[in-house]
This record gives sequence, structure tokens and C-alpha cells, in this order.
Amino acid sequence: MTLSTYYICVGAMAAMGLLVFICLFFFKAGYGYLSNSKWGPQISNKLAWVLMEAPSFLFLLYYTLRYAFSGVEAVNSNPVLYVIAGLFLLHYFQRSFIFPLLLRGKSKMPIAVMAMGIIFNTLNSWFIGTWLFSLAPAGTYELSWFWSPQFIIGTVVFFVGMAINMHSDHVIRHLRKPGDTKHYIPRKGFYKYVTSANYFGEFTEWVGFAILSWSLCGVLFAFWTFCNLAPRSKSLTEKYIAEFGEEYSSLNKKNMIPFIW
Repeated sequence: MTLSTYYICVGAMAAMGLLVFICLFFFKAGYGYLSNSKWGPQISNKLAWVLMEAPSFLFLLYYTLRYAFSGVEAVNSNPVLYVIAGLFLLHYFQRSFIFPLLLRGKSKMPIAVMAMGIIFNTLNSWFIGTWLFSLAPAGTYELSWFWSPQFIIGTVVFFVGMAINMHSDHVIRHLRKPGDTKHYIPRKGFYKYVTSANYFGEFTEWVGFAILSWSLCGVLFAFWTFCNLAPRSKSLTEKYIAEFGEEYSSLNKKNMIPFIW
């Protein structure tokens, strides 16, 4: 594949992200707190998360190992590429194999939602793996990249986002005691400021990844993350207000971005 063809694919994917952003204001993805039966057959939430997120980890791991043993010295001797890929893999190892095991309750996810997640995660891994190990121009990621402002700032932002995301998931998991099925308002951590602190953390992660990789595929991923999660954050705010009324609205939380939106 040529670089120009790759950029065309990136543009097409960005256009799809914008379409998803618009559609999700009208069609609420029915899983988690917004769970409903309108999306068709459902399966175990834990299994669905593994099946949905694992392609991101497995496909990028495949790209990484394939090029590590490709015999192409410019690739298999470049530690910068492996660190950038490793940060992506770190997130998705946790998301694919640890996060689902920590889930509580017996929630289910529609197969249709899971399938769309699988498609996106597969394509996203292709965009990132193809850029890092095939199309990035020679000299883009020299060893000096490790002490570039982009890498340092982006890595800090990435880990801050990961910490916010994981802590927020922890808060949600511990809102209920075993056997309790009631809904509660999350108030700890960044939930003081936004309805969807976990989404804010994940979005922050991928903004950091876009900066540290200084790549169009990184920007595309951050853009898609916002397009997918921002409308859902707004829907969650509306759901909380519908259920808790003034108790929730009086908290004056933003949807996803603290103090902004």
C-alpha cells in the first residue's frame, strides 16, 4: 500500500467517525447503564468485552512480532517502534483480559454492539500497525524520539489518562455491594466533575498516544474515541437526570470534559 492510499483510508475512516458521532445522538448504544433489548440478542458482558477488545491487542501484537522477525534491520532494531506499540498493547491487554474479569454483576451486551466494536478495533489496529511498521518514512522514529517534546509530553498524558480511566472504572465497580442491584451516583475522583470520568480518561489516553506517536493514525484514534464516547456521555447524563432528578442535576457535572462539556 502506498502512503497516499493509506491517507485516503484514514480520511474515509474519519468520515465514518463523524457519521457515528451524529448517529449516536439519536441511537443510544444499549449496553451498561443504557442497556436495553432494542439492539437484539445479548451475551455475557464479560465475554463480550473480551471478544470485542482482544482484536486490538492480538492484531497489533501480530504486526509487532511479524516485523520483529522480518529481517528488516531498520524495523527490528528500532526500540522506538516497539515502545509506541507497547503502550497501545499495554492498554489493550488490561482492557481485554483484566478489565472483564473485574466486572461485577450479570449485565449483558448486545451482540450487535460487540460486533461493531470488533470491526472498529480490527481496523484501528491495522491503521496503527501499518503506519508504525510499514509506512512511517525512514527517520521518523530515530532513537532521539525518546527525548523529543512530543514523546515526553504524550507519554505523560497517556499515563495520566490511563490512571484516570482505571480509577474511574474502580469507582463504578464499587458503587454496589454484592447482590445489590440499585443504581447510585458516582462521586469520587473525576466523577466530581463529569458524568463519564472513565471516558474522559480513555480519551485523554489516546490524545496522549496521538502526541507521543505524532501520527495521523493516532489523531484518527483520538478522534474516533471522542466521536464514540461523547454522545454516549451525554446520553448517560440524561439517564442520570431522568432517574435521580435534581439530586443529579444540582451537581452541575459536565458530560465528559471537565469544566468544558
